[in-house]
Amino acid sequence: MNNLRTSDLLNKDHIKYLFSIFENNNAEIRLVGGCIRDVLLNKESKDIDTATVIEPNEVLEILNSNNIEYDDFAIQYGSIIAYPLEKKIQITTLREDVNQIGRHTNVIYTSKWEKDAARRDFTFNAMYLGSNNKLYDYYNGKEDLIEKKIRFIGEIEERIKEDYLRIYRYFRFFGLFELPKITLKDQKIVEKYIHE
Repeated sequence: MNNLRTSDLLNKDHIKYLFSIFENNNAEIRLVGGCIRDVLLNKESKDIDTATVIEPNEVLEILNSNNIEYDDFAIQYGSIIAYPLEKKIQITTLREDVNQIGRHTNVIYTSKWEKDAARRDFTFNAMYLGSNNKLYDYYNGKEDLIEKKIRFIGEIEERIKEDYLRIYRYFRFFGLFELPKITLKDQKIVEKYIHE
C-alpha cells in the first residue's frame, strides 16, 4: 500500500482536525470508501467519507460543542455532512441496511465494522483507514485494486436487486482501470438486468 499517499490524506488539516476532535471524545472514526480507493490508485480524492461507531445524535453533540457547521438532511440514514475548517466531510454511523429498496433503506446501527463493510457495494469501496494509517480491508479490496478487479460484496444478483443503481456504478468503475477484470458470470448477470 502507498503509505505515503494515505499518510498525506490523513494529514490534511480538516481531516486531522475532525479525527482529533472525535478521538478527544473517545469516539472511533475512520476514513472509508472512495477516498481510500482513489489514493491507492494515485488519484486525487474529492469526496471524503468517514464512518464512526457513535450514533448520529452523539456526532451532532461533538460537532456542536466544537462549533462545526453541518447538514443533517440524511440523518435518518445515519449520515451527517460536516464542515471542519470549512471543508466537506461526510460522517456516517456504522450500520446495517434492512429492507433496502433502491436508495431507501431501514437502518440498524452497529458497533461492528465488518457489518458496515458488508452493506457496501464493491470490495474496494469497503476499505477503512484509521488515524494510525492502518488499513482495515475486510473484503480484500486492496488486492482487487491491484488486480484491476471489480467485485461485488456478497451475491451479485441479490445486491443488484437491492439497488439497481449499482449497475451504473459497476460500469462507472470500469473507468478506474485500463483493462478491468470481471468474471464472465458477473458480466452475464449485469447484462441480464440491463436488458430487463
